[in-house]
Amino acid sequence: MGFQANHEDTKHQLPQQQNFHVLAVDDSSLDRKLLEKLLTVSSYHVTCVDSGDKALEYLGLLDDISSDSSTSSSSSISQQRQETKVNLIMTDYSMPGMTGYDLLQRVKKSSWKDVPVVVMSSENVPSRINMCLEGGAEEFLLKPVQLSDVKRLQPHLMMKSFVSNNCTESDNNSNDSGIDSKSKAISSDDTAC
Repeated sequence: MGFQANHEDTKHQLPQQQNFHVLAVDDSSLDRKLLEKLLTVSSYHVTCVDSGDKALEYLGLLDDISSDSSTSSSSSISQQRQETKVNLIMTDYSMPGMTGYDLLQRVKKSSWKDVPVVVMSSENVPSRINMCLEGGAEEFLLKPVQLSDVKRLQPHLMMKSFVSNNCTESDNNSNDSGIDSKSKAISSDDTAC
């Protein structure tokens, strides 16, 4: 019953917040499900992927995807990323292949550089935390992530949304055609975890 009361409280979030889309990246299915639940209860749209490579693919940043070897899964992901705006990326630090820090670096060197990235880890390693924060992460959260952690991210999202909207308006006024077209529309068909 307490959970329902908390869920009812989230229905009264700002309408703008209900359009926020979070890309959650974690190789642990249990952690992905927990994160999806917390974000959904907080009125966010959520797309979950299980690796840094899949996150890069979703964002259109994975260079090695060739049209010859695309599967229906990767075609679906590619189509969705063109229709979806991502407002926040939450990534696990320790994943096989590409770490969360590696993903952070790729995102910050791309057209998605203004999207806030939050790194999560179950290990409290100060040097790792500092490296991620100095590398451009908005926050570093210790797992298990809790609802209070998700609520703590709201000011970052609101500020980034305000800055992003103002930049988009000024870009539109100057007729700059270099605006990332993949970031313009919000899709209601977000991939579930």
